[in-house]
Order: sequence, then structure tokens, then C-alpha cells
Amino acid sequence: MTTESLAIGDNCEVILHFDLKLEDGSAADSTRVNNKPAKMVMGDGSLTKNFEDCLRGLKIGDKKAFELNADDAFGMPNPDNVYHVDRSKFTADTPVEEGMIIAFAQPDGSELPGVIRSVAGHSVTVDFNHPLAGQNLVFDVEIIDVKQLKA
Repeated sequence: MTTESLAIGDNCEVILHFDLKLEDGSAADSTRVNNKPAKMVMGDGSLTKNFEDCLRGLKIGDKKAFELNADDAFGMPNPDNVYHVDRSKFTADTPVEEGMIIAFAQPDGSELPGVIRSVAGHSVTVDFNHPLAGQNLVFDVEIIDVKQLKA
């Protein structure tokens, strides 16, 4: 079986470009901006079943647009991911304004982005949900490469 005829299925590595849009058609994300396609592995648990089902059967060169509801995209916002932080935890030179995205250092050295939802007195509300959580989205994909991984 040649690579060109391989259809996306279980245990495939897929390289694709995608354009991600909100329901109103406004752009949310695109791999084309920096010309860096995304790489994903079918069945590794990083994608929802419905997202994978939309990719199944596609081959190199195929283009497809599909809608995903919030549960199948970035999930619904989780209230446990919203924290109230004391203003004193921010440095004096960090402007804290509603709508800002600030990277917070994690114990392992990685950074987690949080959106400032409100500032009231000494309390700053920070939302660590994915910015697109709760949104129904349209994915426009173009398949660049498909490889069968060894089991």
C-alpha cells in the first residue's frame, strides 16, 4: 500500500493544516499563519472521538470543513479552573487588566496561560480554562501527510 492511498484510521500519524473559526465565521486559530502544520496521532487520546471520526477516511490532499460542538472541541468551561488571586501576588510592573492573558509559572517550570476575568479591589479573578472552551467551532482541514504507525 503506498502512502498516497493511505486513508486516516487508527494508529495513524496525521500532519495537517487547519483553520479554526468560531460559529460567526471569525478566525480563532490557524496553522497557516506561521506555515507550521499540526501533527496528531489517531487513538492516542489527545483528540475527542468525534474529532477523530471527522478525520477518518481522509487522504493526503483532502480538504474538509466540519463543525464540532464545544464538548468535542475544547470542552465546556470548568468552574474549578477559575481562581481568585490576591493582587499582591502580581509584581508592581505587571498591569492587571480585564481580558489580559498572563503566563503563570508552574512548579515543573512550564507556563500556564490564564485570562484575567475581573479585578475588584485586592481580588483578581483568573480563568485557566482554554480560551475556546464552551465554543462551538468550525475546523477547516487540509491533510498534508498520513503515516501508519507500527503497533
